[in-house]
Amino acid sequence: MKVIPIYAACWLGMVILAIVNGAIREKLYGPFMRELSAHQLSTLIGMTLLGVYIWILTGIVRIESPKQAVIIGCMWFIMTIGFEFAFGHFVIGHTWERLFHDYNLVKGRVWLLVLIWTTVAPYIFYRARS
Repeated sequence: MKVIPIYAACWLGMVILAIVNGAIREKLYGPFMRELSAHQLSTLIGMTLLGVYIWILTGIVRIESPKQAVIIGCMWFIMTIGFEFAFGHFVIGHTWERLFHDYNLVKGRVWLLVLIWTTVAPYIFYRARS
C-alpha cells in the first residue's frame, strides 16, 4: 500500500488540530496567563493532541518500514515549515521577524518542540507498533 500520499493528506488534520489548539488558547486560558506561559502550555497541549492523532493514524494506516516512517516525519516537517512561513507571511502578513520569534528556545519559545515531535512521532509509533 502506498501510505506516503495518505500521510501527506492526513497532515491537513494536524493543521486543523493546531488551529483549534490556538483558538482554545486565545479564548479560554490565554487571557488569564502571561503570553509566554500561554505559548508554552499551548505547545504542550498541541503536542499531546498531535500525539493522539498520530497514534490513531498509525493504527489505521500502518507504516510499513522505518524508512517510510522517517520519510513521513520529514515530509510533515517540510510541509509544516512551508505552510507556516508561506501562509504566515504572504497571507496573514506577519513579518519574518515575528515568524522566527517562536523558534527562540533561549527566550522560552518552545514551538520548535512541536516540529521535532511531529518529525519523530511516525518513527516512534512505528517502532511501538512493530
